[in-house]
Amino acid sequence: MRVLIVKTSSMGDVIHTFPALEDARCARPDIFFDWCVEEAFAGIVALHPAIQTIHSVAVRRWRRKLLEPGTWREVIALRRALRDCRYDLVLDAQGLLKSALVARLAAAPIAGFDRSSAREPSATIFYERRYAVPRGLHAIERTRRLFGLALGYEPDFSRLESGIRPPADGLAAIAGQTAFLLHGTSREDKKWPVADWIETARLLVDGGMTPVTTWSDDREKAVAEAIVGAVPQTVVIPKSPLAEIAAVIGGSTLVIGADTGLTHLASAFGLPTVAVFLATEPGLTGPRGPFSSTLLARPGRSVTPPEVMAEAERLLALREIGQLKVGRG
Repeated sequence: MRVLIVKTSSMGDVIHTFPALEDARCARPDIFFDWCVEEAFAGIVALHPAIQTIHSVAVRRWRRKLLEPGTWREVIALRRALRDCRYDLVLDAQGLLKSALVARLAAAPIAGFDRSSAREPSATIFYERRYAVPRGLHAIERTRRLFGLALGYEPDFSRLESGIRPPADGLAAIAGQTAFLLHGTSREDKKWPVADWIETARLLVDGGMTPVTTWSDDREKAVAEAIVGAVPQTVVIPKSPLAEIAAVIGGSTLVIGADTGLTHLASAFGLPTVAVFLATEPGLTGPRGPFSSTLLARPGRSVTPPEVMAEAERLLALREIGQLKVGRG
């Protein structure tokens, strides 16, 4: 059986799908999985060993250039590639009209959420098989339930495994214990103040760790430069391909991040991860991992660097205890 997963974006949503894929890989070894994803996140999907073929889409770019011939050539090429694979089932794990239209290109039966469960109920008119999954669950659990219903098994919710491992190659590893600071995020109201990142970097150095950070645009570059200017021990990774940044994150001892996709990635790697949420509610979409935690700002009360460091130390201690238990076992 060959199944196409359609989950095109965002990075966090893609990462939230990995536990469902890992469930399916274990429960249904007879299934071969491919994935259709936005071109920017193809390197993230490639981290899971169960994925054989990745079909890249560019829905965001296509929307901006809808009347250009090059756009339609890409869409036609995607349709041909999907149909050549002759899928037995397409699993729309996103539940949006755009993902349903992409799924439709494969000319195979489509399974997805029902009208009461999908984020955009209009998407369900394209599905042959529809499944009810409560909307009040975390996105990871919702997706795990959908996969189980569509593929005929019961997920084991006592376990949470993403199945992904950090890339083995990429940028050179940094010696010693490192803490990756993920300060960049898509919205201004999600950003922790620069002064708090600087104080956190100082506290990390005082604790014997090397702060590491990176940037993807000029605004983030200014923040990274401000951190290293105040705390010279900080290592700044230049703007780099996503797979290379993922490799450095995967080799870190600790990750402290804003509400951004790379924070979800660190959590999925099983790293001690402290997420700082300022403007969004993490209840249904926050990072989930064996050693991850979210600190949430409240009206009139911000998240402080000492609080972040205290939580980081707690998670590091938990991981050490877990490693000792494994060693003794």
